[in-house]
Amino acid sequence: MNLALAFIRRLEGFLLAVLMLAMSFVYTFNVLVRELAPEYASRFAWIDETCLFALAWMVFLGLGLTLERGRHISMTALLAKLRPRLRRGTKLAIDLVGLAFSLYIAHVCWTVTVLVLNSGQVSPTQNVSMVWLYGPMPAGFALLALRYALECLGVTDRHATEVDPMLRL
Repeated sequence: MNLALAFIRRLEGFLLAVLMLAMSFVYTFNVLVRELAPEYASRFAWIDETCLFALAWMVFLGLGLTLERGRHISMTALLAKLRPRLRRGTKLAIDLVGLAFSLYIAHVCWTVTVLVLNSGQVSPTQNVSMVWLYGPMPAGFALLALRYALECLGVTDRHATEVDPMLRL
């Protein structure tokens, strides 16, 4: 199980890094073309759409990893004031609600993604299926549900993760 989790973490981190770098380079290129050779800008209209798709993938693929690292909004000030037994119960309740909500949203997003697939909708500049834009939603919420399930089972503990105070600014 730990090996599978480590693989998922590395894959998520790798994909997020690749998407971020690709978006940065491609969009920088797009801006340079618009400024230095505006007559060619229309040839690269696909870059905006590609970056939109990549941003969707980044946001939703990052959900589970963000939760696992303790980076989602949380009630740490409130939890710290509770007695240990009440704190454990509150954390479990939060994780169970998070799991149920994530599974529900993953289901709804899956339904929407299948609807888009069946509609045959394609993107305007690339002419690819819009499933590439909607697909990261069910995947991301499924990964988030996995992380909440791991928290419920005690496999991971995001509250034990030390967050650098400088990153909280």
